[in-house]
Parts: sequence; C-alpha cells; structure tokens
Amino acid sequence: MTTFTEKGTAAPIAYFTGTVWVNMNVTPQEGYNINMGTVSFEKLARTNWHSHTSGQILFVIEGIGYYQELGKPIQLIQKGDVIKIPKNISHWHGASHNSSMRHIALVPEFDKDTTDWLQAVSDEEYNTFKNPVYEVENRLSPFAIMNHEQLWPNRISKLKETDPDLIEIFDNFAFDEVITHDTMDTKTRVLLIMASSIGSQGLSVYKMYVSAALNIGITPIEIKEVLYQSVPYVGISKVMDFINATNEIFGERNISLPLASQSTTTPKTRMEKGLVKQKEIFGDIIDNMYKNSPKDLLHIQEYLSANCFGDYITRNGLDLKTRELLTLSFLISLGGTESQIKGHILGNSNVGNDRQTLINLITQLLPYVGYPRTLNAIQCLNEVLPLK
Repeated sequence: MTTFTEKGTAAPIAYFTGTVWVNMNVTPQEGYNINMGTVSFEKLARTNWHSHTSGQILFVIEGIGYYQELGKPIQLIQKGDVIKIPKNISHWHGASHNSSMRHIALVPEFDKDTTDWLQAVSDEEYNTFKNPVYEVENRLSPFAIMNHEQLWPNRISKLKETDPDLIEIFDNFAFDEVITHDTMDTKTRVLLIMASSIGSQGLSVYKMYVSAALNIGITPIEIKEVLYQSVPYVGISKVMDFINATNEIFGERNISLPLASQSTTTPKTRMEKGLVKQKEIFGDIIDNMYKNSPKDLLHIQEYLSANCFGDYITRNGLDLKTRELLTLSFLISLGGTESQIKGHILGNSNVGNDRQTLINLITQLLPYVGYPRTLNAIQCLNEVLPLK
C-alpha cells in the first residue's frame, strides 16, 4: 500500500470520511484564478457527496481509488487517470477498499465557484464496489484490476477463493503484461479472444467474453458474425454449443432474436461473389488452385468459393480486415492448421494487416492458447512475413 509523505493538513471531518490530508499547491491569493491541491486518502477514506459550480478536474498520481457521479456506478481510478467533473454534478471520490490514493484536485474559475457539500458517503454506498477478486493481498497490479474491471464490472470470481495463486499469476499476465504489450483496441481484442475460445472449444471463457463484449458496446450482430464465421473453419458440431450459449446470454440481456440478416448473397450469386472475395484476399493464387485441382476434388474448391467465402465472408456486420484476423484466430487456436495459417497470414497482409498487427494478435491470444500453438504461429509468420 502507498505510504504518504509530506501529508499536509488534515482534511475537515465535516466533509470527509476516514483519514485524508490536503496540501494546497496553488491558491487564488497567488494571482491564479484556480484552486489546486494535492489530496491524500488512506484506504477506505473519501469525500462527502458534493458539487462545484465551476466543475473540477482530478489528476490521479498514486494508488487506486473510486469516483462516482450521482446516479452512475462507481468508477475505479488509478495513477495517470484524469477525471473531468462537470459543473453542478454531485459526486464523490476517495481511496479504494485496499489501497490508498492521492490525486491533484483543481477547481477552475475559482472566483465564480461555489462548493456545495452534501451528506457523507455511507458504508453501504461505498461497499457497492467491493469485490474480493481485487484485494491487494492478491498482489494484482492496478492495470490488471482496471482492464479486468472494464470487461466485467464488479464480477466476483469463485477461483479467487479456491485458486488465489492462479488468479494472481494469470490476471497479472493476461490483463496487464500482455494487454500493455501493444495498442490493440479493446473491442478488437475481445472479438479475437471470442474467436479463439471457439477454436479452442473453451465454452466457459467464450461465455465470459460474450458478456464482456456486450459490456463494452460490441453489438449483438458483431458477436453473431464471429459465431457464424467460425462454422466453416471449426465445423457446426463444435459450434452448436456456442450458438446455444450465445442465445441464452442474449435472452438474459433481453436481446430479441433473430437479429437482422447480414447476408449479401443469394443462391445464384454466392459463387460469383465468393470468388471475388477470395481473390480480393488471396489474389491470383485462387486461379492456380482451380487450375491445379484434381477433377475429383474440384468440388471442394467450389465449396470454398461459394460456401466459405460466398455464404460467410461476404456478410455485413464486420469489415474484411477484422474477418481475416478472426479467421487467423480460429486457425491458431484449432492447432494442426499450419498450412492454412500461412495462407491466411498472407491473406491478412493483402487486406492491410501488417506483421506488427499479426504479432499483436498472436500475443493477445497467448494466455488463451498456450505457448506451443503460439510458437507454431510465430514460425508461420516468420516464414511468410519475415522481419525486414
């Protein structure tokens, strides 16, 4: 836990709960029309509910804390966060259950500002955020806490009680070390892990990530398109349980089914449009595949064009670059598909997903598919798109 030095002056107990210290950094008496101070909260400490007619800006510089606006859920805040509080909005802020927190608080237009101090934040209100997954005793990093909380707000993990060592190792690795490796956006990462969990037959992880997808604003159509696209690569026998699980989650979220159709082809156009999409991804190699196919296997090439690409890849709901990343995620997670992985590494490159993008994909999947499949994918990548 953070230990504060140069604590300053004790904050007035009329406006704060717990141990809080204030150091004023800039005051209007110095000729600036702002009021700015460093506020240090020991764990469990917080302000009362209050509002500012000029608004307020918080710069979190140490520890982990909470911020809440009236009528909204508590938000986890940590070092580096900037909280911009609107004018006349009732709010409170303070330390978390298990960590102290320090922020710089700035009130602009101080000559016009009035602070309206309200009632204390009750223990009942404060404890609505308490989640034993994130106790400091588990030594979870702030980034792991923040990234996990973004996907599953207030989710209580049963594994925390039964397997605390594993939770500490996995969460710090998957939700801090791996996520902070690159700048892949959260939406893309969640879609790719969903695809990977289908390929790996990880139904429990898939259901978690469907919920996470909905929590961060991924649309039901985008979720279904990941699911549908998995069928030609994984097979309906392995996908059926994932379809049923998705429908159950949608039902729990009051999402009406069926969703609007995303099909762009008809039985008459699927072959033609699928072939066009194949060539867009793979180029002239498709003509050679038809040319070199034995006559008794030509129907498989036609199925690839009409079914795999015509029925699925031509659909709306996801762009082509995302679809190629999803395909690669299916293939890496299935295992034993190195030939197809190489083909789709080339396909990804052709649609604009460069080597670094694919390294990011492989890295983000590592905690979910393990090192052997990760290393196999890296070998394929180095053969097809070597580092220049």
